[in-house]
This record gives sequence, structure tokens and C-alpha cells, in this order.
Amino acid sequence: MKFPPAFLDEIRARLPVSEVVGQRVKLKKQGREWAGLSPFNAEKTPSFFVNDQKGFYHDFSSSKHGDAFDFLMETEGLSFPEAVERLAGMAGLPMPVHSQESQEQEKKRSSLHEVMVLAAQFFERTLQEKAGAKARGYLADRRLDANVQREFSLGYAPPDRFTLRDALAAKGVSAEDMIACGLLVHGEDIAVPYDRFRDRVMFPIHDRSGRVIAFGGRAMDSSVKPKYLNSPETGLFHKSSVLFNHHRARKAAHDTGEAIVVEGYVDVIAMSQVGYPNTVAPLGTALTSEQCELLWRMAAEPILCFDGDKAGQKAAFRAIDMALPLIGPGKTLRFARLPEGQDPDDLARSEGEAAIAQVIAAAKPLAEMLFLRETEGQRFDTPERRAALERRLRELTRTIADETLRRHYQEDMEARLSTFLGSGKPAAAPRKWEPRGGGGRSGWRPNFANQGPRLGLAGQPLPKRQGLMGRPKDAPRDIVILAIVINHPDLMERHIEEIAALDLSNRTLAAFRDQFLALALESPARVEALEAALMEERDRILRLASQMPVWWCLRPEADSSDADQVLRQTLALHRKARALNKELKLAEKALATDANPEINEQSFGRLRDIKENLADLANAEAAIEGFGALSGRKAPPV
Repeated sequence: MKFPPAFLDEIRARLPVSEVVGQRVKLKKQGREWAGLSPFNAEKTPSFFVNDQKGFYHDFSSSKHGDAFDFLMETEGLSFPEAVERLAGMAGLPMPVHSQESQEQEKKRSSLHEVMVLAAQFFERTLQEKAGAKARGYLADRRLDANVQREFSLGYAPPDRFTLRDALAAKGVSAEDMIACGLLVHGEDIAVPYDRFRDRVMFPIHDRSGRVIAFGGRAMDSSVKPKYLNSPETGLFHKSSVLFNHHRARKAAHDTGEAIVVEGYVDVIAMSQVGYPNTVAPLGTALTSEQCELLWRMAAEPILCFDGDKAGQKAAFRAIDMALPLIGPGKTLRFARLPEGQDPDDLARSEGEAAIAQVIAAAKPLAEMLFLRETEGQRFDTPERRAALERRLRELTRTIADETLRRHYQEDMEARLSTFLGSGKPAAAPRKWEPRGGGGRSGWRPNFANQGPRLGLAGQPLPKRQGLMGRPKDAPRDIVILAIVINHPDLMERHIEEIAALDLSNRTLAAFRDQFLALALESPARVEALEAALMEERDRILRLASQMPVWWCLRPEADSSDADQVLRQTLALHRKARALNKELKLAEKALATDANPEINEQSFGRLRDIKENLADLANAEAAIEGFGALSGRKAPPV
């Protein structure tokens, strides 16, 4: 049974491979991929990887490789039609009706793709002819030379009303097919359909597979409106679910782990020319939820880099409201703010790659941009205005569907609000430790009353309280984290879930962490009166920490914001280092055991990438050690 290629493509677009595989294999995020134990062989160390950007899985233990359809056929013994039916149901798509009519429709769709190829070739050819001289001059002024024109298949639509129509008709294309492709304007009051695009520089728009499905045209005459004109909605083109340059940017986004969104076609091309081929653009409209889902398949935190004017700022602010209900762990947005009055093309042409890199590096997280939108340029000098701001932030964070993320956003907004309004208390000030239901933070806080043996935060019985002596080896990050927990209990409460879940490299420190946090959850007074073994281990941790360059901001009298910054950075480095070292072992194992030259080449490349990332991590850690100098604060004497 043959299925329309467009139908299979839509299933792949709607269903990440990890979602399908995750129903059978427990997957864990590792860098830009997912890892898990092989479903084909018994193993203790994960050698099974899923890459959503590339749309496939690979099992190093069995050398099996494929997409979501292959996975179901391999693991459940389904035929291809059965796998298609299962995945179509998961994607919420009705199965295509196999009839003479449906076959005709698919044949028609294929013929329309061929018409679009002919139109694109016509526009490209016309640009290089005498008729395209003015358009070539315009492109040259925008620094889009002949090589760029060829790379992006740019073209020119001549000013006459029937030039394209006649050229395609000469190749046997019917007026009906040209209308179906959106190339001709027609209607009851139009006796003879005529070319939609006239005297415009033409930008072909492609689908995810690289097929031309529409065009965008930029008017050569400044008096012609609109300046940019897109193809209308057709059977091939639905602009709310398409991104300009998507087919080129996918691989670059995967390689860099980053996707950038700009507003216009020329902005995309300019960004690509200065080293950012991972750039895409919506098609003249506000960013849609469908486009956001496409972006998240390219990168976890796409960066919106809209124009530095009021319209660009409004577009960014609208994107916040659109994205809030959709975000979750590993799915958010960042926002890069351009200088006033400039767009990416202006900045790339005037100041080059370095200026663009600086803007991208300074991209703000969604939470910061949300708070900025609600407060920038406004006055909150009355109780009513402050109350309205608080209510507005509460309403906005309620729209976040993911429960855990919603709670973290609410806490983040409370902290920002406290600091912004100058309440006289530090942001995210510690609350009293109270039992569940006692008015404190509820939902996740364990209640240790009448529960028998005391449990750690991971639900495992705590080891018996005994001497926790033993010098930790190569665990400076662990020491830093625990020193902050000990000296800054307010930060311990704020980050308690993340600290409790840390995979600490030293068992002695892990045991101390579990007992210390469990005592804190029972009662803060217990922390002040630690049993002798815990007290001795606490003092030893603080002695080790006092020898570190960052000790000045770990001390109990250090500013809480400095300690918090070091804690956040150290937690992030700890997570990344553990993940990279696991990946390193897997890559080394694959390189040593697999005889397949192609797989060996992939493993070697992966090994090289991991080592480069570990080197970058070491540099980042050195930057934390120099935090005092970078921040402009002077470290107090130890």
C-alpha cells in the first residue's frame, strides 16, 4: 500500500522520534540527543541514541538505525501500513482514503510541485537577463552578490502582466495549475488571470524537504504596496506552519544546538553570510504555535532576534503570549535585542559578525523578557499599580501548562517583583520551614511525621548516621554546592529539588547531602544542632571550600546574590560535566567495539566533539573562579 509522501512527512513533522521511542525505552536527555538502554539487546550502559533534529534513532549495540516507522516495525513486528496507522493516530491525523480520487489528488499535488520548480527557474533566469538589471543593482546594494543569489535561488518577476503565464503555458502548464499554485490572480471580476508577482525580487520559499512551495516578492518601486508580497494559501503552502530557510537551517541548528529567528528574508540571508546559517524567519506574520514547534525540533531555546524598532519589540512581546502555554523543560525561547532602529541586515552589513555575535550572546531568557515587558517604562508608585502588576504576572504565569515549570515561573516572578519594588527584603527570601498543610510551600515537601525509617529526597532509605569522614577526590563542584547549602539556607530552599537530585561523584558527600537536607525539611532547628558526625563532616567541607578561589562568595556573610550566581553556574556546569563524561565513555566504547567504518567515523567525530565541549567546560569553570574580578566586586579577605 502506497501512502502520499506529504502524509508521511506530516507524521514525521508532528511526532518527534523520541516521543515514539519513549513509550518503550526510558530516555534521558544527553546534550542534543536522547540516550537509553537498547530495546534490542540486554545492556547496563546506554548505547541507544535518538536524534529528533535528524529524525532517527541509532543503536550502537545492534547497529540498528531508522526512523519512527522503522522503530515500530522492529520492536513490535508491525508491517509498514500498520506502523503508519499507529503513528497517524498518535499524530491526530486521519488515514488517507485510498481511492481513485485520492490518487488523483496526490498526482495533482506532485504536478503542482513541478510547476513551482518551473516558476522558480523562470524567475532565476530572468534575474540574470537584461530585464533583471535593476533587481541585480538592488541586490548588489544589499551586498547580495551573484554567489548569494545562486545559493538562495533568488529571482526577478518582470513588470508585464502575462510574462510568467505565457512562459509556463509554453511548457504545457495550464492556467488552472498556475492558479492552484498561487502564481496568477483570478476572480469572477477578472476576465483574464494575470501574474501575481510583477516587478519584484523573488525569494523562493521551501518546505522542510527543500521543495519550492511558495514565493515572497519584494517590490522594486517604493510606491507599490505591499512592499513584500507572499503567495496566497494553496494546497502546497500554509504560511502559519512554514519557516523561511528551514530546509537549510536544520542541519546548522543541530550542529550548533541553536536556532535564530529574524523577521525578513534579507535578514536571514545576511545572518547566513556572517556565520549564522541556522537562521529562519516567519513569513510576514507573527510567530505562530506551529512555527514554534518547528523551532523546538531544531533547538531547545530558539533565539528571537527581531528588529530594533517598536514593531520588532511588539512582535517579540506577542511571541511571549503565544509561547507561554507551550513552554516546558527543554522548550522555551530567548530574546536578542538589537540596537535601536537597526535590523539584523543593517547590523551585519555595518559592523559584521562580531556585532551579531555580541547581540546573540546577550540574549535574554523568556522569564526576564516577560518581566521587562510588564514593567519597562511604567510607574508603580501607588499600591493599586503595584497590585495590578502582581495580579498581571500571576495571570500570565497561570497560562503555563507544565505544572512544575509554572511553579518555578511563579517563584521567579515573585523574586523579581520583590527586588523591583524595593520591598526592603532580599529577593526570594527564605520562608519558615513548615510541615505539609501548615501554610508553607506544599505539593512536593515531604512530611516526615510517623513515616517510619527516614527517607532521603530520592525516596531511598538514608544510610545509618555514622562518621562521614573520607577525603573526597576530584569533587570541587560538589564541595562548592554543599558549602553554599550550608552557609546560605535561603538558597538551599530555593534550589532544594535540584540539589536533592544531583548525581554527586563522591558517596560521602552524597550521604551528607541527603541527611543534611532531610534534617532541614524536618525542622530548621535540627540543622543548628547537627549530630557529631554530620557536624564534623560539615566543618571539613567548609575547610575544603575555604581553600577555593570562590570562597569569598560562599561565606555565610557573603552577599546572597553573589552566592546564588555561583550556585546556579556551578549546578549547570555539574549537570553538563556529568552528561559529557557519560557520553565520552559511550563514544569510547563504541569506537573500540564497532567494526563498521561508517559508525566508527561517527563515533570518532562524536568523541572529538565531546572533548571539545569538556575543554569549553573547563574554561567556563575558570570564568566562575574569576567571578569576583568580572563582576567588579572585591573578594573579602579569607
